[in-house]
Amino acid sequence: MKDNIKTFFEDFINKKSLFKDKKTLQSVFMPKEIIHRDEQINKIAQIIAPVLRNEKPSNLFIYGKTGTGKTLSVKYLLNNINEIAKSKNISLKSIYINCKLKKVADTEYRLVAELVRFFGKAVPPTGLPTDEVYNKFFSALDEKKQNILLVLDELDQLIKKTGDEFIYNLTRINSDLKNSQLTLIGISNNLMFADNLDPRVKSSLSEEEIIFPPYNALQIQNILKERAKLSFRKGVLDEGVISKCAAYAAREHGDARRALELLRVAGEIAERNNMEKITITELDEAEKKIERDKMIDIITTQPNQFQVVLYSILLNDESSKKRNYSISTGGLYSVYKELCSNINLRPLTQRRVSDIISELDMFGLINASVKNKGHYGRTREITVSIPEPVIPKIKNILKEDLGL
Repeated sequence: MKDNIKTFFEDFINKKSLFKDKKTLQSVFMPKEIIHRDEQINKIAQIIAPVLRNEKPSNLFIYGKTGTGKTLSVKYLLNNINEIAKSKNISLKSIYINCKLKKVADTEYRLVAELVRFFGKAVPPTGLPTDEVYNKFFSALDEKKQNILLVLDELDQLIKKTGDEFIYNLTRINSDLKNSQLTLIGISNNLMFADNLDPRVKSSLSEEEIIFPPYNALQIQNILKERAKLSFRKGVLDEGVISKCAAYAAREHGDARRALELLRVAGEIAERNNMEKITITELDEAEKKIERDKMIDIITTQPNQFQVVLYSILLNDESSKKRNYSISTGGLYSVYKELCSNINLRPLTQRRVSDIISELDMFGLINASVKNKGHYGRTREITVSIPEPVIPKIKNILKEDLGL
């Protein structure tokens, strides 16, 4: 066995890769030019440009579906404006935080502590009163005359975990600052997110709003062609792979990030199968693999309340298939409350659980359709959209995360 493994690794080193530079297909890669987003980039540039005159720009809220270029465009602009500020000796600091990261933004304390660390100040991961951490952040902010651009990506995830009081505090902080000025740029994948904010927060945060529309299939094809030139050796992509990959992604709400991931995984599958070309077959296999992985990733990053609602749906789904009936929101709520009791979690109202069902529907994990019951009113019937082979694995993940 040992000799076989050594031979495998030696052969792997000697084998010519299909890839020229795989990192150009990763979401963190910053291309020299961002295509099909000129209008949005120009609008953001116009809004944040006043920092170069030591003026405070308006707070900005950016939203659009996953993979529509929001984060990439904002980071691209931050890189450019930071270069200009440095060359002109303008005091500007930009901070980017992904609020989906559990150990960074799962509590208000951790997020404020993370912000303090951006200014080079030490804060323990836990232990201090939240007010004291806020004071450290305030002091660090106002230490010198400067403009700060604070980007909170996946802002809806933060508010889901901590509420919107923190965002309200940030939008009001400039009235107390003497030296510095803070501008907040929020990014969200949820198009309905702003509608659910406290009116005070919404009016303060959404001084300017920009929507990133989904890419169409032709635009995704152009993006893939540009990245493929950087990432693959010439001639390794079979005819039709890029167009089908673009069609897959356009079907999924114009998600360019998903298209790039599909292409990368298809290349990896082709390499493992010792193929010299990437064909439609490998692309189809990559699509199935990513769909499974995406669902698991969504589920593991959700708060406990979301996980309990989903687990309740999966338990109801199992019973409904045996007894040949559909899942209703009323029956689901009873199971949900029982599970909450088992894990000492305070149950949400039925209306809030209904909101979570809508979000699970948006994620593609379930399908919730409204049915008219005549004199009995309307209800939502829920069906599970998770592929059957993946359900046992997801149930185990939920049981472990919830301590069931």
